[in-house]
Amino acid sequence: MKIVSLCGLLGYGYSEEALNIAFSEKVDYVGVDAGSTDPGPYYLGSGKSFTDRGAVKRDLSLALPKALEQKAPFIIGTAGGAGAKPHTDWLVEIIKEIAKEKCLSFKMGVIYSDVTKEYVLNKYRDGKIVDMCSEFPLTEQMIEDSERIVSQIGVKPIIELLKKKVDVIISGRACDTAIYAAPCIYEGYKEGLAFHMAKIMECGAMCSEPVAAVDVMQSYMYDDYFELRPANPIRRCTVDRVAAHTLYEQTNPYLIYEPDGVINLKDCTFKQIDDRTVRISGATFTEAEEKTLKLEGVKRVGYRTVCVGGIFDPLTIEKFDYIEKTVKDFITTATTCKPDEYTVNFRRYGGPESSLCVVIDAVGKTQEIADTICSLARSRMLHCDYVGRKSSAGNVAFPFSPSDIHVGEVYEFSVFHLAKVDSLDETVKVELMEVK
Repeated sequence: MKIVSLCGLLGYGYSEEALNIAFSEKVDYVGVDAGSTDPGPYYLGSGKSFTDRGAVKRDLSLALPKALEQKAPFIIGTAGGAGAKPHTDWLVEIIKEIAKEKCLSFKMGVIYSDVTKEYVLNKYRDGKIVDMCSEFPLTEQMIEDSERIVSQIGVKPIIELLKKKVDVIISGRACDTAIYAAPCIYEGYKEGLAFHMAKIMECGAMCSEPVAAVDVMQSYMYDDYFELRPANPIRRCTVDRVAAHTLYEQTNPYLIYEPDGVINLKDCTFKQIDDRTVRISGATFTEAEEKTLKLEGVKRVGYRTVCVGGIFDPLTIEKFDYIEKTVKDFITTATTCKPDEYTVNFRRYGGPESSLCVVIDAVGKTQEIADTICSLARSRMLHCDYVGRKSSAGNVAFPFSPSDIHVGEVYEFSVFHLAKVDSLDETVKVELMEVK
């Protein structure tokens, strides 16, 4: 069985030549991850995608017709970047738009994995929440403050849709591995091999040389092993690169933990078959004794305004600790804003030998407060005096006009915990539709 991974993340792009090569032989399944928590909590809170709509549409427009032509189910995980209902609906809209423009018709399954505050509160009160970090214990107030919460699903909901013979699956928040492991398990392949393959495949061509998330990867599944080979002829899989990517985002080099269970890699082997292909075998799977789903929730904490400045004078760089303290002290006396209504940070990059980039990061309870604090910090930093200063102004260069940039709403994670569940699909809502 052959599975194709379009790229590391939908909207990142890939080589059209590589796609054509991948589909020059029979493809059984196509998958692509479409989201991550890596860009932070803003996108879950705002309901917006961190990938560009035009780029996402391009990636889908090229691959979708080929998948349909070969009757290869197309599986997309963590739709719209964060996988909540607004993100999933956004991607559904793009798919429908492509179908209309290209006169495509197919059966589509949509998986929503949002959860309510009441669901999480009940889990919390029943003692079924597991803190992933001792420094971040969950409280009822954190749940109440959350504006949006999703659950990270595993393979089961995807498998259930494959049983219904859908052509396209769009999933809300999902484990990256579920996208590729689900069809293998559905087809009867060993779960250990399926999850191991999925762990490497989910980043596209990141397991090849030269490394790139922006290209097509191919996996060939067999009874006792699988083989990986990049579609693009400029890339090659090597034992070192494939083995290294097995460790990607893992705290344990031998065990990979998933909602469905644990993959044991202690008996794995990696073998170079030819210059561009690696064969992998030996992973085993143990079903989880206690089933859990990861919950991700966010709350809005204010609004942000930033200002970027460059400093090239060595003495100004040397005195910047003093400048920062002086500016912060000044703000407390030069505004009616209360201390609990804002925060201001000076984020430094570079220096002290050559140049220093300073980002004034002002967050306020309202956008107006953030604007005020950033403006005061910028002007005071520009004209701050210190021992040895020779100029009266001009020690900070601002590359943009206007110098103050409105970033908008600011979110932080309020829920980042595990919930013990009776079933790994208890948070799932599925919709089936005919797209024409």
